[in-house]
Amino acid sequence: MAIKQILSSLDSLEKLHRSLLRLAYEKTAFIKNSDMESLDQLLKDEQSHLAAIAQMDNQRQLAVAQYLTDQGRSVPATPTVADLLDAALEADKQDLEEARDRLLHAIHDLKWQNDLNQKLTYQSLQFVNLSLDMVRPTTNAVNYSKPEIKGTKTSNEQVTFDSQA
Repeated sequence: MAIKQILSSLDSLEKLHRSLLRLAYEKTAFIKNSDMESLDQLLKDEQSHLAAIAQMDNQRQLAVAQYLTDQGRSVPATPTVADLLDAALEADKQDLEEARDRLLHAIHDLKWQNDLNQKLTYQSLQFVNLSLDMVRPTTNAVNYSKPEIKGTKTSNEQVTFDSQA
């Protein structure tokens, strides 16, 4: 019974991660379109998904700990599926390995998509900063430097303001 409960929690974790992956794909589109309102709502949805994942993972840990206790094994502080595979019967190992692999694949895909979203966000911020730098006046363009005030300009730089015009 405990193995079925653990498999069920692993399947639920996979579904939650796949759902979070769909949100990550949506986030990519919102970042590309600069849709801040939708992105804000999506971030709230992500938070609820993360809370559900944490809760489901706690249930999985409790089920693994219970199974290890029932088998007379020592229970680590955070029981993992690898700990479970060491203690599981041969008949259950294949199902557990398949569920673990599906979950790891979903986590890998999610990590890749989140890395892409992070890079897109960084590039968007760079573009905003570049745009602000182009609009913002620099101190050299507004004020003359001291050699120009004295009338002794030392560089071969072309002057953008002609006072005789």
